[in-house]
Amino acid sequence: MSQRLYVKIREEDNVAIAVRDIRAGTQAVEGIAANQDIPQAHKIALCDIPAGGEIIRYGVVLGYAIHDIRKGDWINEHMLDLPESPSVDDMEFGTNLVKNEDLPMPVRTTWMGYKNAEGPAGTRNLLGIVTTVQCAAGVLKVAVERIRKELLPKYPNVDGVVVVTHPYGCGVAINAPLAYIPIRAITNVIRHPNFGGQIMVVGLGCEKLTYDRVLPKEDITPENVLTLQDYGGHDAMMNAIMEMAEKKLKKLNERKREELPLSDLLIGMQCGGSDAFSGVSANPSAGYAADMLVRGGATVMFSEVTEVRDGVHMLAARCADAHTRDRLAEEMKWYDKYLADGGVGRDANPTPGNKQGGLANIVEKAMGSIAKSGTSQIVEVLSPAEKPTKHGLIYAATPASDIVCGPSQVASGIGLQVFMTGRGTPYGLDISPVIKVCSRNEMKNHWFDLIDISAGDVATGERTIADVGREIFDMILDVASGIREPYSDKYGFHNDMCFFNPAPIT
Repeated sequence: MSQRLYVKIREEDNVAIAVRDIRAGTQAVEGIAANQDIPQAHKIALCDIPAGGEIIRYGVVLGYAIHDIRKGDWINEHMLDLPESPSVDDMEFGTNLVKNEDLPMPVRTTWMGYKNAEGPAGTRNLLGIVTTVQCAAGVLKVAVERIRKELLPKYPNVDGVVVVTHPYGCGVAINAPLAYIPIRAITNVIRHPNFGGQIMVVGLGCEKLTYDRVLPKEDITPENVLTLQDYGGHDAMMNAIMEMAEKKLKKLNERKREELPLSDLLIGMQCGGSDAFSGVSANPSAGYAADMLVRGGATVMFSEVTEVRDGVHMLAARCADAHTRDRLAEEMKWYDKYLADGGVGRDANPTPGNKQGGLANIVEKAMGSIAKSGTSQIVEVLSPAEKPTKHGLIYAATPASDIVCGPSQVASGIGLQVFMTGRGTPYGLDISPVIKVCSRNEMKNHWFDLIDISAGDVATGERTIADVGREIFDMILDVASGIREPYSDKYGFHNDMCFFNPAPIT
């Protein structure tokens, strides 16, 4: 069977994308020959489009032609003007609600996790050490290496030790109106489900982010907090850290995995290094897995404000009630102002790699990004680093930056993240395992031991979205249960915890 040359998403689309490089003169679509060489993932015009005419993909206007475009032309990011951003006022809600029983049935309904006293269960059993200021980071990084070598082998039921360092804590306007965002993130990470309720917070002693800003009074005890300036010299400081860590490890070592329902699982969905296939293969397949999880009672979170902004009306249609719709609008308006105050618009988002991968602008990127949310109802909208209060599909408003979105979702409590990519990234998180799904088989063949799953067969027509979605679902439960290890954990490829801080730095 010959491989197809193009993918057209909707009947009304007047462009298609090239499944592989198409040479000029090749009949790419029936009756249409390419007028120029068209790179893989880039668009070919299916009809003549006059200057000012609509360029349509996903059934959505991506933009307006700057010049006349001929049938068979290569369409790239330089050839269209961006449409206006859709209004978030008076959006209709509840007009596209898929009933839970109409979502795909999960092939498994339980997993093996670490039950917590409250909130989601853990997918890992980790000693988490959280700093209150970057000044303590160097000391903790050295101490953690000692803990791993000298203490961890004695406690076989503990999966590892993580130190959460971050650029916050001092030199910041700690009482600024928006300071609550990074403070909330640090507060919630201290009690991450994968830390098993064991609190270990290390500060310097003179920083602005004092213990009372991230812990309730009853938890500020010598068993839970350690201040470096209280100790005389290197050895005393290190011995105190090691002693506290060992007490925590003894408690964590008593934890065991147990069979749990999917309702105890909280998963994050994110994409980065996207290309024009992301919305064809990887993201829809992840969305299918998300629907299976939601059907089974799990909670699934998706994010990235600028990468949903142009499809916000589609999300509003999936909001279960007016309150959820209103919260969605609030978050979009907040971020619109945030970007405007910085002197940029939403189209500052796409990267050179996105464009090289065929994404013309933020509208096209957003249409593909939304696909990772599946089709289920949106039951709650969160601000950055907030914890969910409901089960089901959650929209958590975060920046789209991979290295900020990921930590924001971790602060919201995700036990595992599924990360879709077209261009490829070694991204990972040390608190929550990351499964990477690529949109093209060429990416998987190139990074055969870095990408966990390829959805490329969906683009070529050799597999369906449901096929790959079930594969992703199975790997989610295997990784969450500790049965399989994603490549990012195998190699220890873990990004820094860059918490979102829109407040001033002094």
